[in-house]
Amino acid sequence: MIDKVPFKDTKLSRLGLGTMRLPVKTKIKREANPLIDYKEAQKLVDYAIENGINYFDTAYMYHVGKSEKFIGTALSKYPRESYYLADKLPIWMCKKPADMKKVFKNQLERTGAEYFDNYLLHSLDAKNFAKCEEFGAYEFVKKKQEEGRIKNIGFSFHGTIEDLKEIVAAHHWDFAQIQLNYLDWTNQKAKEQYDILTEAGIPVIIMEPVRGGKLADVSNDIEAMFKKAKPEKSVASWAIGFCASLPNVVTILSGMNSIEQLDDNIDTLTNFAPFTESENNICFNAASIMNEKNIVPCTGCDYCADCPKGIKISTIFSYYNQCANGECAEEESIEKYKTIPAENNASACIECGKCASHCPQGIKIPELLHGKVGEFFNK
Repeated sequence: MIDKVPFKDTKLSRLGLGTMRLPVKTKIKREANPLIDYKEAQKLVDYAIENGINYFDTAYMYHVGKSEKFIGTALSKYPRESYYLADKLPIWMCKKPADMKKVFKNQLERTGAEYFDNYLLHSLDAKNFAKCEEFGAYEFVKKKQEEGRIKNIGFSFHGTIEDLKEIVAAHHWDFAQIQLNYLDWTNQKAKEQYDILTEAGIPVIIMEPVRGGKLADVSNDIEAMFKKAKPEKSVASWAIGFCASLPNVVTILSGMNSIEQLDDNIDTLTNFAPFTESENNICFNAASIMNEKNIVPCTGCDYCADCPKGIKISTIFSYYNQCANGECAEEESIEKYKTIPAENNASACIECGKCASHCPQGIKIPELLHGKVGEFFNK
């Protein structure tokens, strides 16, 4: 049974089920897809609950707006007090303050929930937080909390250290959600973010602990290093264990889409012992090796998927990274790329910048499509 961690007046499972990468009815799994395989995804939810997982996270745009309805349906067979449901307000999708009310009402209807245990202002950076302040987003969710529709108020974050300091100081937060893993510990200053939140007394929920699966599917030299230290443990367990070793972390969200992934993470976080300094150093050595491979830091979240030209951005980056990471030969990556229709490949990019403005990783997508990635596939 999965470990539980104190949070406010309750206990959350150390592992939470994220619903951004649910099983879908298609072979293409890296593109935003509304075709959730309800039968397979329901099995995941049932298995999670059977093994003590009680935290479930969704968002307005996950699976092109279909994630909320799925998780509401999947959880409806269980007593409401037996699980914790988290959802988020996408301020960038609101054109006027009144839209926040419409979005929230729609979220309650989609999930069938009377309230959300945790509710977040979604993907805050300087731009999104400024819009939240202009629209009175915090005051809006605070009112919903007073009405009993929200229990805890938080935010998810994808900005600079200065952005985070401003957000933390602006309001009272019950929790915060940040991208943290051993690769981003320094790459995206996750350590500094964690320290700021910890010093402010704000509990941390982690997203992207395995960085969209990248830290589970590593190069042969990194895998050999992990296996030498712990032959019986999976590569992914190192990423999950690194996060769980931080004392101010209450829940680690993982977008698990198979029973095997669930089992592995449950095994890692049952009777968990925090990493030693030596084990942390192995993770940092792995990060150093990854940084030398010049990969694109894409997590496959598909926030960029509403490209006006329909470019398969995350798929293109995935094929490029497979070669850069030594997972397949250059010829194999190029052959995979050729299966993408010409109207949806890198050369179709019109450099409108819409994708880059939505990317939580801050990737300069058009620059890469016309630069090193595009050049790699069009030699």
